[in-house]
Parts: sequence; structure tokens; C-alpha cells
Amino acid sequence: MTMTTNGGPAQAASPEMQPQLTVVSQYIKDFSFENPNAPQSLASRQEQPQIGIQINVGATPLSDTDIEVSIKLEGKAEVAGALLFRFDLEFAGVFRIRNVPQESLNPVVLIECPRLLFPFAREIIATAVRNGGFPPLLLDPVDFVSLYRQKMAQAQTAAPAVRS
Repeated sequence: MTMTTNGGPAQAASPEMQPQLTVVSQYIKDFSFENPNAPQSLASRQEQPQIGIQINVGATPLSDTDIEVSIKLEGKAEVAGALLFRFDLEFAGVFRIRNVPQESLNPVVLIECPRLLFPFAREIIATAVRNGGFPPLLLDPVDFVSLYRQKMAQAQTAAPAVRS
């Protein structure tokens, strides 16, 4: 059966059928900040530190609608091979996802959910670095679309080829 609107606006889907993404909670799962060479590492230096950061995103289903998404941020700052500071943060959130088509679920979980968590993780790191005696480390925004594409490409190359 085909439904026509005779040129009028199409009826919107009922609110119960609209895709929904809700943040149920967000929290620090694990956090560590080290300043192992203080107070020497706090002496004013003219040299810019080398800063290295790694970001990983993971997801764990909790129920049919709830998924825990976590961002793991690891980083360190060094000057001339000497460690200034190091941090390790796993920040997570529980997201309730309803009425999202199966083909869109992975991008929602691995792109949109981390995008919502990242500003809070960024603030935690900036505050910890500042409280460690250094200028706050303001992380640049992260392109979670690129991270998702890289992860999918790695998964495809890691999957064995199927032979017929």
C-alpha cells in the first residue's frame, strides 16, 4: 500500500520512533597524572616540550539500548629526553540509543558519543596539568570521523580474506 500526501507535507514519524541518543551518565574510570622529576621539571625552560598523545575509543554494550563508550587518552611531555609529566585518562559515559538503524549504530557509538565526551576529558587533563605546576594543556579538537575510518580500515585489513 502506497501512501500519498497530495502535495502536502509528509507526516513525521511518531516521537517514539525518532532516533534518540541520551547521555545517561559520564565518569572517570581511571586517571593518573605523574610529575616524576619535580621540582626540577618545574624550572622555567626556554625550550618547547615535545608532547605526544594517543587516543583510543572503545564501546561495551550493557543492554539492548545502553552502551558504555570510553575514551582513553595517554600523553606525555618531554624536553631533551627528560620527562616533564605523563597522564593516562579513561573517561566514559553510558549512552541510551534508541531507534537508530543498525547500519548507523557503529558511527553513532564511535563518532558521536566520543564527540560528546571529549570536552569533559579535555578539561580534566587541562586542570591536572595546571595543578601539576605546568601551563594547562589544551588538547586540540579530535576528528572522531577520521579515527573511526582508521579503525574500520584496520579491522578490514586484519580480517582474513574469505575464499570460495
